[in-house]
Amino acid sequence: MSRTEDEELAVMKDWWQRNGKPLVTGGLLALIVFFGWQAWQKYQGNQTQGASALYQQLLETALTPSGQADIGRVADVAGKLKSEYAGTAYAQYGSLFVAKVAVDAGKLDDAAAELKTVLDKPVNPTLGEIARERLARILAAQNKAEDALKLLAGDADKAFLASREELKGDLLVQLGRADEAHAAYQKAKSALSEEAAVGDLQMKLDDLAKGDA
Repeated sequence: MSRTEDEELAVMKDWWQRNGKPLVTGGLLALIVFFGWQAWQKYQGNQTQGASALYQQLLETALTPSGQADIGRVADVAGKLKSEYAGTAYAQYGSLFVAKVAVDAGKLDDAAAELKTVLDKPVNPTLGEIARERLARILAAQNKAEDALKLLAGDADKAFLASREELKGDLLVQLGRADEAHAAYQKAKSALSEEAAVGDLQMKLDDLAKGDA
């Protein structure tokens, strides 16, 4: 038995009440998401360009006649980079640069504080490890080798295993723990190719061997 036109109209109205509005709402939502994503991508692109430009300005502060970075200019540009692009890789690379400038100026406490901001919330594991190892070297320079070793406790990513173990070896030498230092250097050497393992690292191993002789 076929439906009458009135019945078909009633069925269509009922379907619309149950499905039509959600479909329209969903369609509008899809459009909003699509155009919102495009706007977000454009915003992200602008953010990246702006952060990159400021970071370039930061690097140019070192291009002075003396070859030393302009500390006042570094502070100004780095401050803008952190406030306007906080949480980005560029802001954290900026912090690494600021720490380097502080070390060059003999301001180790300032350098350590700068590196801790990166280490607390690294944008990626690479930046986190760079900040960790640099902070450990600063602690060593402040005669805090034990604290530096604690900072390096735990496993490192394979890409950083050699550098971290070599640094541990340096710290253990500083503490007079030659056997442990030798083990750390050997672990670092094992993580490198034969070509890469014949430089400074091998010299450190040889120096320890001479000390035992």
